[in-house]
Amino acid sequence: MSESRTAPVIGVIGGSGVYDIEGLEDKRWQRVDSPFGEPSDELLFGTLKGQPMVFLPRHGRGHRISPTDINYRANIDAMKRAGVTEIISVSAVGSLQGHLPPGTFVIVDQFIDRTFAREKSFFGTGLVAHIPFAHPVCSRLGDHLEAAAREAGLQVARGGTYIAMEGPQFSTLAESRLYRSWGCDVVGMTNLPEAKLAREAELCYATVAMVTDYDCWHPDHDSVTVDAIVKVLLANAENARTLVQRVAPLLSADAQGPACSCRRALDNAFLTVPERRDPALLQKLDAVAGRLLKP
Repeated sequence: MSESRTAPVIGVIGGSGVYDIEGLEDKRWQRVDSPFGEPSDELLFGTLKGQPMVFLPRHGRGHRISPTDINYRANIDAMKRAGVTEIISVSAVGSLQGHLPPGTFVIVDQFIDRTFAREKSFFGTGLVAHIPFAHPVCSRLGDHLEAAAREAGLQVARGGTYIAMEGPQFSTLAESRLYRSWGCDVVGMTNLPEAKLAREAELCYATVAMVTDYDCWHPDHDSVTVDAIVKVLLANAENARTLVQRVAPLLSADAQGPACSCRRALDNAFLTVPERRDPALLQKLDAVAGRLLKP
């Protein structure tokens, strides 16, 4: 991807219902190969009032891939290869707080990682890299999402901690209570390592967590079920599409995007000296870290 690019390319990762956006033109599904394996699906390319957009069904069309089995590295690598500069992650979550009822959109700003069965980095033996992750989402992108949500009259909360569990089972009552005691706000299964990989790929990334249930901690609500989640998800789908429609022109008009610190997350991250770097790994990283690895 050329460093001279100034216009944003918005990537959206989420459920297939988000992609049925009124006004999305020039739509085409296209396979994007990745050296890290198979992405969840083909990518849907299109334009919304002239704004380039790229959509990826996180679980594949028809929701065929479990959260643990998603190839997060291939998904993020494919988005980078497609020219995406910022990613909006639209995700279903359970609420761990009474003030965040089902239907609320939470623009989270922190994560706790409780996953354990996933590849979490593009880097490793042959090229060791450590990125800053104290502030794991792009605040600039979050500002635009908040403004778009409030403009659309959506029920939105800015800020909160998303705890990512491995799944695919939902929480036990003891786990749900533990997460609440840690001060977590929502619980989900998909945004890590997705957010970590987006940072390694120098992409701006923000999460819109759509609350579908109260997990299982709330004494006045039944434990979470798939039927209940799907019911709220369908109700939220239109709001999610509206949010994407509203945020697109805000990002198009933002001249500060190219200067965002997310775009230079790998500066000073490499520890392996050049003469000891693995050529095979460097070749796989041509999209993710090509800015710094070009001859």
